[in-house]
Amino acid sequence: MRIGIRSAISALVLTSIVVSAVGVHLLWWRTAQRVSQTLADTINDQIVSAVGDELQSITTEARSSMTAVRTLLTEKVLDARDARKRQFVFLSQLQSQPTISWVAFGWPDGSFFAGHKLGDAGVEMLTISPDRKLRADRYDYAGIDIKLRDSTVEDGKYLVTEQPWFRDAIAARDQQWSTLTTLPRGERLAAMLAVPIDVDGERTGVLAIIIELTRVSNFLSQLTVGKSAGAFLLDRDASVIASPDADADELNALKTDHPLLPVAVAAIRQAGKAYDPGEGEAYRSQVTRDGQAYQAVLTPISFPGWSLVTVVPESEFLGPVRMTIRNLLIGLAVLIAAAGLLSAWLAQRLIAGPLIKVVGEIRHVERFDLDKVERHPSRLAEIENLSGAIGDMAQGLAAFRKYIPADLVRRLVSDGNGARLGGAVRPMSVMFVDLAGFTGMSERLGDRIIPLLSHYFDIVSAAIQQESGTIDKFIGDAVMAFWGAPAANPDHAADCCRAALACQRAVAQAGLVDDKGEAVRIRIGINSGDMLVGNIGSEVRLNYTVIGDAVNIASRLEGTNKVYGSTIIIGPETRRLAGDRIVVRELDRLAVYGRAGGLEIYELIAMADEGAIARDWIASYETGLAAWRAGDFTAAIAAFERSLQLRGTDAAATLMIARCRHQLANPTDEDWDGTTVARSK
Repeated sequence: MRIGIRSAISALVLTSIVVSAVGVHLLWWRTAQRVSQTLADTINDQIVSAVGDELQSITTEARSSMTAVRTLLTEKVLDARDARKRQFVFLSQLQSQPTISWVAFGWPDGSFFAGHKLGDAGVEMLTISPDRKLRADRYDYAGIDIKLRDSTVEDGKYLVTEQPWFRDAIAARDQQWSTLTTLPRGERLAAMLAVPIDVDGERTGVLAIIIELTRVSNFLSQLTVGKSAGAFLLDRDASVIASPDADADELNALKTDHPLLPVAVAAIRQAGKAYDPGEGEAYRSQVTRDGQAYQAVLTPISFPGWSLVTVVPESEFLGPVRMTIRNLLIGLAVLIAAAGLLSAWLAQRLIAGPLIKVVGEIRHVERFDLDKVERHPSRLAEIENLSGAIGDMAQGLAAFRKYIPADLVRRLVSDGNGARLGGAVRPMSVMFVDLAGFTGMSERLGDRIIPLLSHYFDIVSAAIQQESGTIDKFIGDAVMAFWGAPAANPDHAADCCRAALACQRAVAQAGLVDDKGEAVRIRIGINSGDMLVGNIGSEVRLNYTVIGDAVNIASRLEGTNKVYGSTIIIGPETRRLAGDRIVVRELDRLAVYGRAGGLEIYELIAMADEGAIARDWIASYETGLAAWRAGDFTAAIAAFERSLQLRGTDAAATLMIARCRHQLANPTDEDWDGTTVARSK
């Protein structure tokens, strides 16, 4: 027979509650006069914690929005003068952060732009010119979208450069909090986080995140503060900052008719100099009003000069206390003894032992030692289900290893960073492999191409992993792989070249043929350089990949094989890093599609340690290439023909001969430098 884990935990919780209750109630019994103070403190702590959490949430959301918009501005992703993009960014922050009331930007010339909420029904975008002309665009929410309601232009009174917060922020070095009462739409008490914005070393303005404190009043109304207690935010002069009001928002002003508000104000004034909000210590007092006694606790909070005042009527909790204690003491004494023994036995027998075994299996999963995971039966249904779920998870992760390299997962786990968005620039090499003629082949074969494609992927993947490469992704018939991450690899260029040659040999040895019975050929592009590698994507899905100009060039080089009839083309940085460990032929100077400057491209022939390799035809070709660049096309033709004769067949030499003859027949301008410009990807 199995019992639920809730029953076991309930026994422990019951025991803890009972023991705690006995201690508290015995203390109350002996010190009946202190009951009021103890309960008031308990209620106050709960309120302070809740309000503190809410204010922390508000400040966190404000800082989050500030960081997001500030980054867009300082990194020049967003131009503050770009009205359309600016409105989109400000609106997105207002929609994503429920506690934020305003997002605003002011310029030193007096220009001002802000978006603010119209309660929960819509938003208003304000544009104020230096001559105080105010344009207002009001939008209503339509599902997740917004719809323009109306637009108005009017003479306003608000000028941002006259506002103390703006003058302080424009001269500040970093973000700062402040309170203000004057907003573009009138007098409203609000908290503001403002920061100066510098772009290219020039101070362009001030970004501000504003929270109207009516939202705090709305939050206070939702607190459960005893049956008839209340919580209020007051400043050092007993002025109301926030009072429980369920209707308060950006459109509805705060109502100050709460019946306990006068008690809170009286508590502040009664404390006088004995209480200083700046010292960080709570102050307790008893206030009598209209014959009713109240416990009031004044607690400083994070905003300077503000206090949280909780007011609890003593009649709420003093009545049934003594009678309840008397009735509970006898029953609790018996219950404690029995529950203590039972809970200790249950904890060891049903929970601690089985959980230790389950934790051991979780450690196997954590280390990705999935083959060592075992299932453990238990009398607790939940623990047995947990053990089974861990076993199922291990099976699922074992299949998942086919999608993500296991060494990458282990590194993420060992680093303790998890799959977080971000990356770093590293020197790396990247390779693109693709099937020649795949488009036509797939059109002819349809889904019958899958076995051929799968066999090809198996061959290429094995060759890449054999040379310590990381397979990034499959893109149609293309395979993208890189070297140098997640583990650093100083020989990334040579290893990448070795893997490319291994792919070429493996495909040839596998005897892959297409539907016409012709041997399948592959094309490979390789390039090296600084690349951004890391977890790139969105918050819901990430891909450990590389991006950058060097990656784009490698992709272009793969397609360039079609022009020169080659199989593997590498970039100049790969050539430099691999050095004399590889045998190459310089093919051409090429301006790849999308780039203005030319770069030397090379055909990878072999690794230098693979034995004797005939290089006379390579020397002849490169002699012809030098003559071609010098404009001596007759000498170039002779050298290319020698290379062609030595090698037998060479599409690149044939292509260059044709180009030389074209130049002889159609001379070019004097600034011609022999660079070939690619007209397509």
